[in-house]
Amino acid sequence: MNKIVFLAILSMLSTAFTVSEKVSKKADKVIAKFYETKEFTKTPILIPEDANRNTPSDFGEDNFFVINGADGFLGYGYIGNAPSKTATYDYLVLFDKDFIITKSKVLIYREEYGGEIGSKRWLKQFNGKPPGHSKLKYEKDIIPISGATISVQSMTKAMNDLLKSLGTLQELKVL
Repeated sequence: MNKIVFLAILSMLSTAFTVSEKVSKKADKVIAKFYETKEFTKTPILIPEDANRNTPSDFGEDNFFVINGADGFLGYGYIGNAPSKTATYDYLVLFDKDFIITKSKVLIYREEYGGEIGSKRWLKQFNGKPPGHSKLKYEKDIIPISGATISVQSMTKAMNDLLKSLGTLQELKVL
């Protein structure tokens, strides 16, 4: 029985961090618009399992990647999933060559309330943040949104986790 449970958990973990085709297509549209190109590739960055375990963010087979255009390197991208009140939402974060955030976008929001976190104006407050950045604080560094408290706090945590994770991966010389 324990072997069956172990295999079931292992199976769930191996598929837990896969980006759906719908989310990937939405991300591709954002990438094409941001970099003003229709021709680009996303090459996965595979993080060793032991390094991945040392980070609060999850790096799967297809959610962390290098973006190249016809003329070469454009940036890096990360697709994440975070909890809202009763569901989850998917988001994209784009980075420059130094892993400094250049853009973030909520790709799919699955709640009736709180979708305001997808506003460009609100998301811009994450731009310019570098890896290992000191922790962003809700209501101090991050503007609250009435009716979206849970989602704002969740996105703030997701961004803090991602920045901390990138800093950790740089310290481990994985990036």
